Amino acid sequence: MTTEGERTGPKAANAGRALADRLSWGLADQAASSMSNFAVGIYVARSLGVTAFGVFSLAWVTYGVVLNVSRGLATDPLTVRFSGVPDAAWRGAVARSSGAALGVGTVLGAACLVAGVGVGGRVGPAFACLGVVLPGLLLQDAWRFAFFAAGAGRKAFVNDLVWGIALVPAMVVAAYVGSVAAFVLAWGGSAAVAAVCGCFQSGIRPRPTGAREWLRAHRDLGYRYLVENVSNSGASQLRAYGLGAIVGVGAVGVIRGAELLLGPFLAVLMGLSLVTVAEAARVLRRAPHRLGPFCLLLGGGQAVAALLWGGALLLVPDRLGAFVLGGVWSSAAELIVPVTLGVAGAGLGTGAAAGLRALGAARRSLRAQLLASTCYLGGGLGGAVAAGTVGSAWGVAAATACGSAVWWLHLRTALREHRQNPIPEVRTS
Repeated sequence: MTTEGERTGPKAANAGRALADRLSWGLADQAASSMSNFAVGIYVARSLGVTAFGVFSLAWVTYGVVLNVSRGLATDPLTVRFSGVPDAAWRGAVARSSGAALGVGTVLGAACLVAGVGVGGRVGPAFACLGVVLPGLLLQDAWRFAFFAAGAGRKAFVNDLVWGIALVPAMVVAAYVGSVAAFVLAWGGSAAVAAVCGCFQSGIRPRPTGAREWLRAHRDLGYRYLVENVSNSGASQLRAYGLGAIVGVGAVGVIRGAELLLGPFLAVLMGLSLVTVAEAARVLRRAPHRLGPFCLLLGGGQAVAALLWGGALLLVPDRLGAFVLGGVWSSAAELIVPVTLGVAGAGLGTGAAAGLRALGAARRSLRAQLLASTCYLGGGLGGAVAAGTVGSAWGVAAATACGSAVWWLHLRTALREHRQNPIPEVRTS
């Protein structure tokens, strides 16, 4: 007779191989995304100099805010509720969620365009061009979420690869023009190419007319995730604006240059939910008792990796650093230690954040994010007032450590509450 262990053994092995395969494609996709973001930042920094790179960085962090609006309303609920569901349910959800992302890009893109025309000066053209390319940027990001929710990380990797290939000629043309606006258009225009490719990969066309239905059906998660995400990216944007006002626009470029040196890990953190929330949701459904260790392994692994990378950066010769970042290197090199500690703290916290998302504990994750964002903004601006650019970097490092502790305390409470409640409902529409 076949024993129970013999029957479940192959199933467990197959499940383990499937998990490893999905995580492998997730790592490959994040590597492609990291290298693209890193290459863009380095190329723009070398081409424009500190002040103009600071203007580009302001457009970049503004995009981060808009991206998190789209994720909160459109794609975060998709990842939580439609990871590992039947194909028909997934396809209908993706059509509506991608339509919602496209709608967010159109509305907020128009606002950026108007604001850019009104502001003028150095900053205005960059924001106007950002408004033009926002719909394509957000739709491309929506396809990545959709593919990971379906466990098709290979398609997300291919899509990011298409974006990276399209970036090459676009950046060359932008360098020839030599303006911040040209680089913004090149970056966003190449994302639009990948967004169109995503339509062919999925065989799904976004349904903007279904956006209202999507928002209504998932408002219990979407609006909380919206506030949570915007508080996160908004704190980063306010810190950048405040640092520019307190120290100068060049300081924004210096901070961005130092962050570029940690680019691979920052890109992973920004797109972490593409892989980890979907996988945490699967762990929760199949083996709820393993969710805590999974999150700890996830966050701890990122923190250790960031510390190792930062340690390696301290050994980089000045000549090589100047070759990579140009005139930004000399100032950015002074911030390697505090920026590394900040990224390590953020990495540790993202493990707990993935667990709270998988649990659907939107109230708790919102509270944690608001507290963490308050710490981040206070540390960044308070440090800038006390000690300029360097003080801002150390203030953020201390703030992320506090924020990480907040995330883990909320996850521990949420896990305790979950043991007394049934598994969250899996929706099919």
